[in-house]
Amino acid sequence: QVQLAESGGGLVQAGGSLRLSCAASGNVFRIGAMTMGWYRQAPGKQRDLVATVTSDGITDYADSVKGRFTISRDRVENTVSLQMNSLKPEDTAVYYCNARFIIATADSGSWGQGTQVIVSS
Repeated sequence: QVQLAESGGGLVQAGGSLRLSCAASGNVFRIGAMTMGWYRQAPGKQRDLVATVTSDGITDYADSVKGRFTISRDRVENTVSLQMNSLKPEDTAVYYCNARFIIATADSGSWGQGTQVIVSS
């Protein structure tokens, strides 16, 4: 129902920055009412929440990224971005974009294919 496409991943040195973008397409009326988010999955580990932003602009961050990452959405372009600063090797993971209704879980929502982020020491 909603298609997501991530971009912006890459290889960076610790302390550097990256900006991830997620383009959403499909039912624009649904997209506007959805909570958008970023999740990440490191090798051998489960997929965990990084940050979310509701349709009203309320944000939520994992404790590990607070003060370093910023999530934002553009309602006109139907995109959501994740600005990542002061990157650490522990941030290395595949980052996934997610879209869901507020009453639904992230797992029941839509997912992108992911973009790889590698932070070297």
